[in-house]
Amino acid sequence: MKQTHRDLLTSAHWGTYHVDVDAGGVTALRPFEQDGDPSPIGQGIAGVLDGPTRITAPMVRKSWLEGGPGSAGHLRGEEPFVEVSWAETDRLVSAELSRVIETHGNRAIYAGSYGWASAGRFHHAQGQLKRFLNCIGGYTGSKNTYSFAAAEVLVPHVLGDFRGPLDSTTSWQSIAKHCELFVAFGGVPLKNGQISQGGLGAHVQKAGITGAAEAGVTFVNISPLKTDMDAVAQAEWIAPRPSTDTALMLGLAHVLLDEALHDTAFLAKYTAGFDRFAAYLRGETDGIPKSANWAADICAIPADKIRTLARRMARQRTMISVSWSLTRQDHGEQPFWAAIALASMLGQIGLPGTGLGFGYSAMNNVGLNRRQIEYASLPQGHNPVPDFIPVARVTDLLENPGGYFDYDGQSRSYPDIRLVWWAGGNPFHHHQDLNRMRRAWARPETVIVNEWCWNSLARHADIVLPCTTPLERSDIALTPKDPFQVVMDQAIDPVGQAKSDHDIFCGIAARMGVEAAFTEGRSPEDWQRWLYDISRQSAAREGVSLPDWDSFQRDGYFRVPEPEQDMIMLESFRKDPVAHPLKTPSGKIEIFSQTIAGFEYDDCPGHPAWMTPVEWLGDARAYPLHMISNQPRTKLHSQLDHGIVSQSGRIKGREPCMMHSADAAARGLVPGQVVRIFNDRGTCIAGLEVSDDIMPGVVQISTGAWYDPQADACRNGNPNVLTPDKGTSRLAQGPIAHSCLVEIEAAPEGLAHSQIYTPPELISRAP
Repeated sequence: MKQTHRDLLTSAHWGTYHVDVDAGGVTALRPFEQDGDPSPIGQGIAGVLDGPTRITAPMVRKSWLEGGPGSAGHLRGEEPFVEVSWAETDRLVSAELSRVIETHGNRAIYAGSYGWASAGRFHHAQGQLKRFLNCIGGYTGSKNTYSFAAAEVLVPHVLGDFRGPLDSTTSWQSIAKHCELFVAFGGVPLKNGQISQGGLGAHVQKAGITGAAEAGVTFVNISPLKTDMDAVAQAEWIAPRPSTDTALMLGLAHVLLDEALHDTAFLAKYTAGFDRFAAYLRGETDGIPKSANWAADICAIPADKIRTLARRMARQRTMISVSWSLTRQDHGEQPFWAAIALASMLGQIGLPGTGLGFGYSAMNNVGLNRRQIEYASLPQGHNPVPDFIPVARVTDLLENPGGYFDYDGQSRSYPDIRLVWWAGGNPFHHHQDLNRMRRAWARPETVIVNEWCWNSLARHADIVLPCTTPLERSDIALTPKDPFQVVMDQAIDPVGQAKSDHDIFCGIAARMGVEAAFTEGRSPEDWQRWLYDISRQSAAREGVSLPDWDSFQRDGYFRVPEPEQDMIMLESFRKDPVAHPLKTPSGKIEIFSQTIAGFEYDDCPGHPAWMTPVEWLGDARAYPLHMISNQPRTKLHSQLDHGIVSQSGRIKGREPCMMHSADAAARGLVPGQVVRIFNDRGTCIAGLEVSDDIMPGVVQISTGAWYDPQADACRNGNPNVLTPDKGTSRLAQGPIAHSCLVEIEAAPEGLAHSQIYTPPELISRAP
């Protein structure tokens, strides 16, 4: 390990920390002095780095080792694992890759490998995996994210780009100076703002909302959860039925149109197709005016409240924020499109502090005033395989080889996947209808996983490659999404036989004759120096002077200065739409998209529209409660679920589930009780929390509990055994976890606790 004369530092997706170590290993992570609102999540790693769930040697599932590829896939997740050497692992993996490629081609390898691993710029698990696979001919990949797939596909048709506007969301500073009314569809959940891709130095979301509130900004929280807005905002709480945000936005838009409160000059200069949308609002196309009364019946919000809010939005300097969670529902494209149309009608897009924002506090970087610098990342090379799937269609992929799917105007087919390789994520956390996915997971002939702990993904693998954690290797947190660039020190030696993902692939690459292509003759430190040097050059072009490598290592971090001007989304377009047109066919905001209309999708027309969700409280005949499965407060997705921070938030060892007091009383349930949440897809065991901070008819349980199946039940509280696995529409095929109906009852007496935090049976072979 490299020695340093300063405190050891590390950066994670949830913050920067000083690392305390002694002879026994890591004892604590202390908050970074530059962070005024540090996240407690980091403490969750202390105690589990070398705990009982740590994978300390390469492992192979017993049936696969004895019978070869394709053996007893239905036993994944149930069988013992046999310890093997790294030499044997390299031989097994290289031989299996060669067999699959020679017999079925590289398209038979699926390496979507979606997930969050290290914040480090070099030790990025997905990047390392995809670089390696491209060295041997490529793989079938995935497109988009579970976070906001519907928006990723839809918004480029409307604004010409999605990531650009997202990365330039109007800053909190600008909001505090210029906004009067902040209307948050889906709220501003500070717990989500604990995280940011690539690491972060200081959490800003609480300070942002506090500063805006102190400056006099009025907040409206439109969410089934009162807690989706911090108390400091003193927000008005409007709680529509879940999955009805689009109807509410259309009702607001109809009021603006009907009362001539819309900005006709802005619409004429900056948008295209408003006339088609206006005809829909008036009911000229379907005989149904999208009035406040119409919206009230769908949303269960009084029509007068809708009219009053619309008038306030037109009268005041207004920011409309749409949570990323709104895309994760049936027809999830529509809320973002409707929000863009509504903001266009108000005419404040591109002005300081107002207009439109995509998900304040969805991550720490949204609304952060920062410079736009393109830092270097590990080159992945070229993937010659053209096949891909929308990221949330992995179960369909495994179930339907050769089947067809629609996506963004294309008709494509699913490859016949024989080998799945996952590094840096956990599909048994974030995918929907996990019981169905588990059945499909039995179909591939081989599943390879890079993992450091015995979570549900590792247990459902054939070959488990034990990888190091960020604290067991050196790296750099170098991200354009945060001003703090941080040295990630190696704090301890690798536990057991664990290797970095890079070293794992080096060993396999050597057996397959591509080690030189994979490493290019560089060591990990050489690569990090190279990435840093390229990034320094990029920063210099933006007027920022990053320190040299040795100074960076000595000091431990560097803070990029803030830009002189506040960030304002679409400011240049607003100032001169001719010189700075959008990348749409018209160069304008496309409230009606002829491109999308031309796809002729029955579930995504050419303008924002209300379509009935597959499951919602407007038709709760099967199950009477709507379940919201949002992001957890005590971990990032499923990372560190076994750690002390996550475990301390449990109720009788179960994941908490929030329910309104009236709903609990109607079922004879009491706080702290162990309950069974169920529908036709599965069952989830949880601990009950009773609160009036959730609307009646709705229950909330966070994602992230390690999936521990027993028949169709998750004993550990993973709500994705309950959520439907259906695409948002034929346009984006995103996930719809938030369109989910359930029922709750008392759990059976004597129910066994989860066994997921106890390792599977491990068999050691004599040398």
